[in-house]
This record gives sequence, structure tokens and C-alpha cells, in this order.
Amino acid sequence: MAEGWLNWGLSTRCVHAGTVEDTVAGGVNTPIFASSAFRVPGPTGRVVYPRYQNIPGQVAVAQKIAALENAQAGIVVASGMAAISSVFLAFCQTGDHVILHRDLYGGTLGLARKELPRRGIDITWVDAFHVEDFEAAFRPQTRLIYVETPSNPLMNILDLETLAQMARSRGVLTVVDNTFATPINQNPLDLGIDIVVHSGTKYLNGHSDLCCGAVVGAASLLEAITPVISLYGPSLSPYDCFLLERGLKTLALRMARHNHNAMAVAAYLAQDPRVARVYYPGLSEHPHHHIAARQMRGFGGMLSFEPKGNTKTAHRVMERFHFFQPAVSLGGVESLACFPVETSHASVPPLQREQMGIRDTLIRLSVGIEDTEDLLKDVDQALEAVL
Repeated sequence: MAEGWLNWGLSTRCVHAGTVEDTVAGGVNTPIFASSAFRVPGPTGRVVYPRYQNIPGQVAVAQKIAALENAQAGIVVASGMAAISSVFLAFCQTGDHVILHRDLYGGTLGLARKELPRRGIDITWVDAFHVEDFEAAFRPQTRLIYVETPSNPLMNILDLETLAQMARSRGVLTVVDNTFATPINQNPLDLGIDIVVHSGTKYLNGHSDLCCGAVVGAASLLEAITPVISLYGPSLSPYDCFLLERGLKTLALRMARHNHNAMAVAAYLAQDPRVARVYYPGLSEHPHHHIAARQMRGFGGMLSFEPKGNTKTAHRVMERFHFFQPAVSLGGVESLACFPVETSHASVPPLQREQMGIRDTLIRLSVGIEDTEDLLKDVDQALEAVL
């Protein structure tokens, strides 16, 4: 990361970090380099090609995300799952062992269950949320620990600093999915984590019109990941790089509003007698609130809750929402709602979902940037279905 960025605030990094100067017309935005053929030799002194992740637009947006995460280097790809899978492909091989927290995004769970065993990679699943419980999972062959905090969809929190210390003393890489928190609310690398991945489709872009992912970390680690991405080819197009950079410029502003609105909605749900459970790390009654308060600057725009009643009741609540639109994905400016059992965790076996605490009545909310009072009124009228 360029030295100058170290003295910039997060909002300034959102706007200015990584921007490529327009030397032709003097535009203030990074130009769109819509070319798949570049002259050789060129002005950079190296071969430039979109699949190599080195066209100026790709580099610009990767540097911006790296600056926000206090990372030395970054790379952007075509989806969050492309970012996640590239890390496993780069660092794990036949005979290796990995430790995975079971409370992960459904796509990550699917990758682990279907692809890692096929490649001869052994997995130990950790169910608990006390970092000390990871201790027993280490083996001499352990190569990597992968966790997600806050987790999807129950917003569980893991102590990243303790986990990083435990792994580093054994020479084991640590990887954190920071999608829900975003670099505005949490910087895992500052807590000793080695690699951070993002589904940029969500908050980094923030406008529900782009699919992308990102990986950031030390330059030496990114040097191992980049060839894998070049070989498998999940490159991000120049037009998508433009959209992602445009979205990132308002990330700090958007997250302040997401944080505020989600806290208001969570607090409202927590005191409502029509609600059985609320999952949001910003609530003092959340079992991991003390950890979240220590390692996060804000608690994010995601929460889940269970209305009282049965599955039919929960579906009636969903049907009554006006501003919380029923939709897959999250992190956009608009508020969304979904049943994790039907979307993010549909591929997880029902018994395993139940063991994870993901019940059929669980509703996940992606709280947008609308007026707070309008969202609270929407929640109130939707919960009338419980009566």
C-alpha cells in the first residue's frame, strides 16, 4: 500500500485511494480501459491483459480496497465465491488439513463439502464460538483456518486477535470473510489475520447491480494467489471495475447509515413482544457483544430475527413487508429480507441447519439507507401478522 494512504481517513481513502489519473482529458475518475489487446512493449514495461488482473481499472479498485483494509496488496475477481475458492486453491493441496467454522455462508459450505474432499483436503469443523475451542482442531498438517465474522445469518462473532495469535504460533494461515462488517467497521488484518476476502457484490459495490469479489493481504500472499486466478480466469471486466470503484467512493457514508438503521431496527425488534429472538451484535444482550465492541467500529447493516409463531406466521410477516423487499443478496442501498433456509443456506441439509440454529422461521434483514422511521413503521405493520 502506498505510504501516503496511511495518513488518510477512511472516507478519504474511499474517494481517492487507487484512482488512476486520466492523462488524456483530465477526468477525475479512473478511465475505463475497454481493451483486451495492449501494445507490447507498453508503458508499464510488462504484458497487460485482463485475465492477468493488471489492467489499470482492475489495479485501481484493488488498491482502493487494499487501502481500506490496511493491506499491502489486493486483487478483484468476478464474484465472492471466486475470491474464496482462489484462496483454497492457492494454499491447500492434497494431504493438507483445514479448520473451518461451521457458521459460514452457504456457498462456502458447499465449496468445502463438495470440492475440498475431492481434492484430498481434510476438514475439521468447529461448531463453538469460543476461540479456545479451535485449539483441539490443530494437526501437524493444518494449513489454513477460515472463519466469517459477523457470520451469516446469525451474526455470531469470533475473537479474531486471539485466533490469529493461536494460528500464527503454529504457522497456520488465517482467512476471514469480512463481507458483513466491511472495512469501514472492521479490519481483520490489523488484528493479525493473514488474508481477508469480500463478496464485493454486497456492501463494497452497494447498489445491487454488480457481482464481484476481492482478496487482500500481504504482498507475498497475493503473489501466490494471483497466478491461480490468472489460470482459472475469473477476471473482472473494465466496466464492472468502474461500477465497483464508483460504489466504493460512498462506502463510508453508506455504512454509517446502514449501521444507524440496523441498530434502530434491532433495538425495536428486541423490545417487541411479537418477536421471539433477535440476532445483532450491536445489542448488549448479544452473547458476543463484548467481542464485537472491541474489534468493530460499527456493527453493520445485517440482522436476523424470529417472529413468534410457526413457519406460516413468519411467511405472513414476510408478505406484509413493504420496504423490506423479498430478495436474494444483501448490502445494497435498499432494504431486503429473506429466509436463509430458502436462499443462502438452502443447500445445507435441514438437520445441519437446525444444529446451526438456522430455523425455518428465521428472517434475515439487510437494512438499507432509507429513513429510519419508515423502516420501523414497516417492521411494525409487518409484525401485525403475528397477532
